[in-house]
Formats: sequence, C-alpha cells, structure tokens
Amino acid sequence: MEAPDGWSADTYLPTLAAQERPGACRARDPAGVTAWQSAFRPRLQAMLGLPRIAARGACALEPRLLGESEEGDHRLQEWSIQTEPGFRLPLLLLLPPGEGPHPLVITPHGHGRAGKRTYAGLWATQDERREIEEGQRDVALQAVRAGYVAAAPDMRGFASLRRREELQRDATSSCRALALYALLLGRTLLGERVWDMSRLIDWAAGLPAVDATRIAITGNSGGGTVSLFAAACDPRIGVAVPSCYFCTFLASIGSVHHCECNYVPGLLAEAEMADVAGLIAPRPLLAVAGRDDPLFPLPGVREAYADLQRIYAAAGAPERCALHVGEGGHRYYSAAVWPFVARWL
Repeated sequence: MEAPDGWSADTYLPTLAAQERPGACRARDPAGVTAWQSAFRPRLQAMLGLPRIAARGACALEPRLLGESEEGDHRLQEWSIQTEPGFRLPLLLLLPPGEGPHPLVITPHGHGRAGKRTYAGLWATQDERREIEEGQRDVALQAVRAGYVAAAPDMRGFASLRRREELQRDATSSCRALALYALLLGRTLLGERVWDMSRLIDWAAGLPAVDATRIAITGNSGGGTVSLFAAACDPRIGVAVPSCYFCTFLASIGSVHHCECNYVPGLLAEAEMADVAGLIAPRPLLAVAGRDDPLFPLPGVREAYADLQRIYAAAGAPERCALHVGEGGHRYYSAAVWPFVARWL
C-alpha cells in the first residue's frame, strides 16, 4: 500500500535520488571544474571518514620486509607497513628487471579469500589457477610483465585482514562486521581502504625502484571501487582504471544486492558516481565494464559515462576519458587496460 504522499518501499530510493544533488559538477570550463573539485573533494573525504582516520595522529610507516624470491621474469617481495597507529597493511611488491626507476601500478583487489596473492598470480589449487586465468585476475602480474613496479596490497576485511572468526570458518570476508564497526566510529570501510592506498604511496614513493611521478591504480570489482575513490581523493595517482564498478549509484549500489563495504552514508544525496570520477579529471581515466555484468548493468554504465564525458569536456581533456566494454560478465578485461596505461603513464 502506498503512503499518502505516493511513496512506497519500491519508489523510496528513486524518489529521493531524483532530487538535486548539491555536490554534482555543473562546471562548463576548466576553471569551473577546478573550483568545483576544490569544494567537493574535501566533502567526499569527510563522507568517507578520512579526517577521522587522520585525527588518530601521524604514525611512522615502519616498513618490514618479510620475504623475497625470484619468480623468473620478476622479483617478488612481501612487505607490511603501518598505515595508522597499530594497524599494519600487508602487501606484495612485484619488481621488473632493471634498476629503474619504474612507474608504479597499485592493484587493489576485490572480494576473495586469497586477496593479494590472486593479483600476484599465486595459486594454491587448480581451481584457484583456473579462476585466475579465466577472469584475468592476476592484475599485478600483468603490470610487472608490462614493465611496471606493481604493489598488490590486501584490502581490509579480506584475506589476511579478516577477523579471527571469519578466518576460522574460512568465510570470504569480514566486510559486514568491519563496515558496521567503521560506521559506529564515523568512518567507512571504503574510506579505510582508500586511506591505506595513500599511505602505500607515501611508502612506495621513497623506493629507488619507483618513479613517484608516474603512478596508476587499477583493480576489478571491489578493487575497482577502491581504484576510483583513491584516485578521486589522492591527486598523486596519475592514471585510474576501475574495472567492473563504474556505473550510476542508482542502477548499481542502490538497486542490486551488494556487500556492505560499498556504502558511504549521504553520498547519493550529495553526488552521483560520475561526480566522484570527475574529481580525477583531467587525469586519464579508463572505465572498464562487462557487457553482461549483472552487478553493474551496462545501461547504468553508459549513463554514468555520458555524465563523466561532460565533466572531462568541461575540464578541457575529453580525450583522457574512455570506456571499454568487454564481451562477458563481472571480470577483468586486460586488453584495453595496458595500452591505455602505457599511453598516459
């Protein structure tokens, strides 16, 4: 039964989402885009909870090299760094031949028990190997073979960063618990992951093998989420390639069942996903989508991309924004990624 004003449980979201969003980009020229970004970026960072994380105080990175091996065509190092007081982020660093310095590609992963190991092309069973190969999920391995230093961190709530309870029963993630904990503290799980990417850059920028003036980020699904938001929040990221995430919030996160880690309180009342991506302009951005991806439907992808094109045109850089649609579902499509990264990085 509809409420007296015509709302119902089914029309609640589209009714409210149709209202004007104060954070949306309405700029028409490069100066206007810059002014809008200067106003909207801090608001996005606040919604993600980044100021609350920063308020805990500065901490030393305290990098620890935990292991190293030669993998034929690259060197593999295992590290951990402290990204906020008392919390350590584990990561794999894949180094190409030669002294460098080389550009850096950060590869945040999505949902899965193996986390960073999947992106480094490391598998424990034939099923894992088949899943990696069929979905082109070895993103960091692809990056190092393209000549880049690749950093593959674990994302909070996955792999080694699950709670003990989820580790004991080998659950895919601890996202629900950690996302709700973060909300209680005025933070978000997505914001914590974005914070970790910026701290990773702080550390990697000091490595002799890394050219800190050339940094890209790419990941699939939840890794695409982190890629988009991290590049929106941290201008040091020069190229962004979110895969199987870019869409409208209304058609994806708001309409399809998703993990709790995707939700940022107040975001859709403030802006749409194209506006978040617009914070990256005029830095190059390639949105990768699957034609048959049920989680991020293609009509919503195309709608968001049309809005993003308008922002990049206003920024004076329409050629730096691109969309690639792969012939398949929710997976990584590498064919368009590395030529785009090579062109702009």
